[in-house]
Amino acid sequence: MDSLSELLNHTSINAEVFFSGNLCGVQAFGGAEGGHLHILQSGLITVITDEGHKVVLDKPSVIFIPSASQHRVISSESLNAKLVCAAIKFDTVSENRFIDALPKFIYFTIEQDESAGVTAQWLFAEASANNSGRQIMLDRLVDIFLLQILRHVMAQGLLANGMIAALSHPQLAAVIKAINGQPEKSWSLEVLAQTAAMSRSKFAAFFRETVGQTPNDYITDVRIAKAQNLLKLDRPVNLVANEVGYEHGSALARVFKKKLGLSPKEWLHRLKIK
Repeated sequence: MDSLSELLNHTSINAEVFFSGNLCGVQAFGGAEGGHLHILQSGLITVITDEGHKVVLDKPSVIFIPSASQHRVISSESLNAKLVCAAIKFDTVSENRFIDALPKFIYFTIEQDESAGVTAQWLFAEASANNSGRQIMLDRLVDIFLLQILRHVMAQGLLANGMIAALSHPQLAAVIKAINGQPEKSWSLEVLAQTAAMSRSKFAAFFRETVGQTPNDYITDVRIAKAQNLLKLDRPVNLVANEVGYEHGSALARVFKKKLGLSPKEWLHRLKIK
């Protein structure tokens, strides 16, 4: 499995298009959960963030702000700015760490990435039509578009994530893939160190320095991510617990509560009412 697939294996990207059409005036975004994606089809816009970023775009372009950073998109009626805007949410146990790995402000012209340009044209065509299933189609296209943005970011060497560094290191990559493949296994530090062909102390220090967390914390995150996917399938909590390495549902519930502040049932209920 390649590095990006490994990174996203336990992450769901949820995109919701909330605006498509001509933009006029000053529109403020951010301040709530999640990030924003703006795709400029035509015209001219100025984007300003509260963190000091400012860019003027007059060609079909991508503007991706992964965090909930407040920002403004400005255009006058005479500049004929036409956009598609989407709210983005990364559903992952390590969401903050994932977002921190991305640049705070990403933008590039669509002509710089041929595959993203093809998806953008499809997205623009769907946004301007009124076909059945339009909203679902737009949201799914943005999901694909985001993956292409992440590819672009990785190709430019802008993804400063410890996981990417770990997957680029042959010894740590073997450990990451072993844990991801069998998160339910009772992993000990000794076994993990042997997999990495390192001493216990060297492995523990190197893993934490590279990945940004201890091996045990990483195993817990992988287990919870797998548990979330199983819970979405309405699997009983006790069975889910067994499949991710916990003897009882109560043990999974304790870890869930510690990591997410919610029990598995509370988390699933909140997910379903969103």
